[in-house]
Amino acid sequence: MLSKRQKDLIAEIWEGLISVADDIGADALLRMFASFPGTKTYFSHLDISHGSPHLLSHGKKIVQAIAEGAKDIDQLTVTLAPLQTLHAYQLRIDPTNFKLFSHCMLVSLACHMGEDFTPDAHAAMDKYLSAFAAVLAEKYR
Repeated sequence: MLSKRQKDLIAEIWEGLISVADDIGADALLRMFASFPGTKTYFSHLDISHGSPHLLSHGKKIVQAIAEGAKDIDQLTVTLAPLQTLHAYQLRIDPTNFKLFSHCMLVSLACHMGEDFTPDAHAAMDKYLSAFAAVLAEKYR
């Protein structure tokens, strides 16, 4: 459960990262592909090499969705409903990948934010990204 302070911190962090959404998202995706090669199977039709337009574009979409959800975390299920359906029924993404990506996103945030990624920010972001992944996986049940 996220406190009001944590929710505000998360929203503030993501609001500040929108300008570099493509870089952070692409970095997290590259980390996931390198650490968990099986996740690349869902992207076989795209160029997912470092710096590719496809990778940057998809990374940006992911960060924008995460940032949008952070604006009102209490409504995360409503905000993510279209993405739940897309990933579960059309793309048929293994829901485990959401957890893997969340971990990689934490690492990317730590690298990008440096000292601003405080222990409090880390804890709050970990809780939020875990909730985000869990909500995306709800349609699989």
